[in-house]
Amino acid sequence: MTTTNLVILQTSDIHGNIFPINYGTNTYNDVGLGKISTLVKKERESNPNVLLIDNGDLIQGTPLTYHYVRSDENRELPNPMVAVLNEMKYDAGVFGNHEFNYGMKNLEAAVNQANYPWLSANILNAADQTPYFGKPYTVKKFSDDLKVAVLGLTTPYIPYWERPENIEGIHFDDPVKTARKWVPLLKEEEQADIVVVSYHGGFERDLDTGEPIEKITRENQGYRLCMEVPGIDVLLTGHQHRQIYGTELNGVIVLQPGSSGAFLGKAVLELENIEGKWMTISKRSKLLSVKGVPEDQALLDKVQIYERSTQAWLDQPIGKIEGNMLVEDPLKIRLKDNALIEFINKVQMEAAGVDISTTALFDNESPGFPANVTMRDVVSNYIYPNTLKVVRISGKDIRDALERSASYFMQYNGNEIEVNPAFTTPKPQHYNYDMWEGIDYILNISKPEGKRVIKLEYKGAPVLPDHTYEVVMSNYRAGGGGQYFMYQGRPVIKEIQIDMSELIANYFIRKKTVKATVNYNWKVIYD
Repeated sequence: MTTTNLVILQTSDIHGNIFPINYGTNTYNDVGLGKISTLVKKERESNPNVLLIDNGDLIQGTPLTYHYVRSDENRELPNPMVAVLNEMKYDAGVFGNHEFNYGMKNLEAAVNQANYPWLSANILNAADQTPYFGKPYTVKKFSDDLKVAVLGLTTPYIPYWERPENIEGIHFDDPVKTARKWVPLLKEEEQADIVVVSYHGGFERDLDTGEPIEKITRENQGYRLCMEVPGIDVLLTGHQHRQIYGTELNGVIVLQPGSSGAFLGKAVLELENIEGKWMTISKRSKLLSVKGVPEDQALLDKVQIYERSTQAWLDQPIGKIEGNMLVEDPLKIRLKDNALIEFINKVQMEAAGVDISTTALFDNESPGFPANVTMRDVVSNYIYPNTLKVVRISGKDIRDALERSASYFMQYNGNEIEVNPAFTTPKPQHYNYDMWEGIDYILNISKPEGKRVIKLEYKGAPVLPDHTYEVVMSNYRAGGGGQYFMYQGRPVIKEIQIDMSELIANYFIRKKTVKATVNYNWKVIYD
């Protein structure tokens, strides 16, 4: 009998992290593909059968990737993320939802520049229902006739988040239905010994109890894939930025390696050849941390041109702040009106020509703006490539949206203010708590969810349920992202097709000095 080990290595949700750098502070950060590469080389040295897969959300997420897309000087260079994956000799990549953020032209260029196949079986051409990017799966043959198939799947929830022009002509089919079609084909027609499904999506239910851990939509369907699709040996997941390893679900080994290149996922299948067929004897999985791992300097040297250009751009001074727009405590920012959020809403209102706006503090690491503002400060605070939409909504929609935001807080227990775990687990979603300008409101979090808006006025008069109001918000929110379903299907009056980071930078450049102002139009109370 012949035995062998198959090693499957996974990255996911790299989000533009190559170098071990926190771009906001320009300090060292223990993440990135430079460190992952060192781990991959070590695994290849000790294992003959290695499969290396990226699970999506690769080409967006850092100032490096943003600057590459927006800068004329980089236009002749290949996508830096693809260049790194080519150098690391990836076997396959899968489309994440953020792959579409910079538009189809940029994405198609990245696909064409890759030396590895980009996979997605459920991203279809709307006209003929064939795989839009051509490759639903790939098969890799190892020694001793071991055949491993990799099927790519992507969360179909993308139309709720993405700008329509970035996904024109595409239909996102149901991943479970798609897997039911392709997995038997890989087993029977391709004669694959092992089927790996690389799914840019996560788990909608607790892996031990089966209880829902989030509102059941089609965003995450990993649990269903394991329970309802026979024949999957390994399910690689992502999107939720969780760390999942060392577990099986319905006999399927599952992995999720966090985000930003902090971990390399590793699954090991011990196989035995019985009468010409490879059978699995055992399987195990773990996450390999990059903490303390030296970077692959040879790899980083090959993409240093992108980094130098990015750093020069980030250090450009663009304006000054008169007053305080720093974030000293992110929770306090979300409890009452403050200069930072008021400023961002003002930029949105000026760009859109309306007098009601809503935005968020996207991350608890957002630093706010210092006295002397550079591009680094802009992209550190507004970290997504959002554009703006003006949506006509009813007074009832506004109230419902405020109640959705108010659910960010647990009902006040008389001791301390607590954030609802639904906004932190399994994935931090602080960006789904919105704060408004142009209306006056009070949220009382001592009251139960759904009954927390105790004041809601516009220009000194009550906001009426059946009246309509024009509100500027991000394209993500306008599509209902973050479970703001009240916005879905509402008339879009205007679209501003300039990224918010550019609008903010242009505001500083034009004004030169911006005063930090607070009109205290909203607050959260807990009496």
